[in-house]
Amino acid sequence: MSQHQFLIDTHAHIDGRDFATDFDAMLARAWEAGLSHIVTVGADLESSRAAVELANGHDRVFCAVGVHPHDASRVTDACYDVVCQLAAGNPKVVAIGEIGLDFYRDRSPRDEQERVFRRFIRLARELKLPIIVHDRDAHGRVMAILREEKAAEVGGVLHCFSGDLAMAQKCVEMGFYVSIPGTVTYPSNEQLREVVRGIRTEHLLIETDCPYLTPVPHRGKRNEPAYVRLTAEKVAELKGLTVEDVGRITSLNARRLFGIGEEDQATQIAYRIRNSLYLNITNRCSNRCSFCAKFDDYTVKGHFLHLDHEPTVAEVLAAIGDPGPVDEIVFCGFGEPMLRIELIKEVAIELKRRGYCIRINTDGQANLVHGRNVLPELAGLVDSISVSLNAADAATYARLCNTPFGEAGFAGVCAFLTEAKKHIPQVVATAVTVPGLDVAAVRRLAESLGVEFREREYAEVG
Repeated sequence: MSQHQFLIDTHAHIDGRDFATDFDAMLARAWEAGLSHIVTVGADLESSRAAVELANGHDRVFCAVGVHPHDASRVTDACYDVVCQLAAGNPKVVAIGEIGLDFYRDRSPRDEQERVFRRFIRLARELKLPIIVHDRDAHGRVMAILREEKAAEVGGVLHCFSGDLAMAQKCVEMGFYVSIPGTVTYPSNEQLREVVRGIRTEHLLIETDCPYLTPVPHRGKRNEPAYVRLTAEKVAELKGLTVEDVGRITSLNARRLFGIGEEDQATQIAYRIRNSLYLNITNRCSNRCSFCAKFDDYTVKGHFLHLDHEPTVAEVLAAIGDPGPVDEIVFCGFGEPMLRIELIKEVAIELKRRGYCIRINTDGQANLVHGRNVLPELAGLVDSISVSLNAADAATYARLCNTPFGEAGFAGVCAFLTEAKKHIPQVVATAVTVPGLDVAAVRRLAESLGVEFREREYAEVG
């Protein structure tokens, strides 16, 4: 599989007559567009059987089995047995779905839809498989049933999400993913774009729901898996990321939910986000910030950053290799890079020789850690430094950042920012928008210190 195949269409219907005449060509277009895998989803017993047959016959196709709420009134005990037999013990069956409620068409009585939905959730829990949920005009009942039936035990995804941002946040709190279809490209669908902007990429999946919901500019024609790239491009635009970032992150999400392939646990020393190259040189920190994401997961924007050892200068340069054109190279990673000031200087000398722009992301306590003013040592090597100020007073800083330096910690960061202006062309103070933090007060402090200020989203790491 080539490196450019980095997208997963997590919800497609490719088993039916819509693709009968050009199935092989359709798959070829999908792989060429950058897909690594497709999940084809059953909507009744016939399409569930067909989905299993396709998945068994194609290495990169996986499937889900279930019955759409439109057909709930026809579901019998025998139907559950068939779905169970299709799913049990077959590693290509990765979920139960699509199941759920559709109060828009109401093709089955609502009480029947709810009964069937509950029964399928229980089956998924018995089989220990996640669920793929169809929800149309039934948001309140879907969320209530998911809670009542303890669906969070297996997790899943709200496919072709049509709720608002508040509902999406509740889904995430329940441990569910939110799946974005091609409708995010429709000019009228600002609500879905608000969801994308407001939910961390780490909680999103992307899908086509083909042959339906074709994205712009192909709207009105048959949808197909290759077009999931258009959805990824729109999500990237909304998130300020590259399509490669979105593909890498959402595909990791899909692998974690559905067990598709193996999660890449190779530690990244040099890793790319947007058009910047980041250097992960230590996992140690001088602070223990209460909001730090690494206490939950060492993955940032799809990159695994847990180091089994601190890399040498030679290892860092080897990891950088020839990155091609990048906007900047950033000493950041999942730790405090300035703890390794000597390595930074050695690597930066080589990178400046090659003509790269260098930035450091730091907590601003390096002078306290090293017992000297290290900033003159960076003059001419570092173009920009981003310092985590995070508070407007010492008490708030101590509470949020758990500095080992007590009251001197906050004062040390302020002094570091003031001193940095003498040696580094661009100095930026930042604050994570932790709930309850007076960000405006932090901004005023930064401006009084004579440096730029930037907010960092509490829910968005990297």
